Amino acid sequence: MVLSRKRDVADDLVQSTCVRALERSPQFEEGTRIDRWLFSILHSIWVNELRAQQVRQGQGFVDINDLDPVSEASDFEDSRWQRQVMQQVGSLPEAQRNAVFLVYVEGFTYQEAAHTLAVPVGTIMSRLATARQTLAKTAVAARHAQQGEKK
Repeated sequence: MVLSRKRDVADDLVQSTCVRALERSPQFEEGTRIDRWLFSILHSIWVNELRAQQVRQGQGFVDINDLDPVSEASDFEDSRWQRQVMQQVGSLPEAQRNAVFLVYVEGFTYQEAAHTLAVPVGTIMSRLATARQTLAKTAVAARHAQQGEKK
């Protein structure tokens, strides 16, 4: 549910992953981690679906508000903060978003994320560093804007 934020979409994603894994089972290398292999299939299906959705809607992007409905958190500030973080992460370029998701949400090592995304480890490190810088700048700008509203 982390990727889609919707149970029915997540269920479809898991089902598609299982079907594709069965179809491509000869490609699985014994001795490797099956969870990483399955996640790379799942990720590929998800990215392809997002791209197809963008084409169907005639857009160049998917609005994060459509993908992440506000949670019904009891504390409004927590809910607001979570939404701001998701919007900021959602505004990152796709390559950075994917790296952030794999490393910080899924807990992949840099090496595992690099293997999953088929890029060098240095690329993962660079994408994460750039994403952190962008998010930090956005947070500082938001804080300054918020302080300006309070005056």
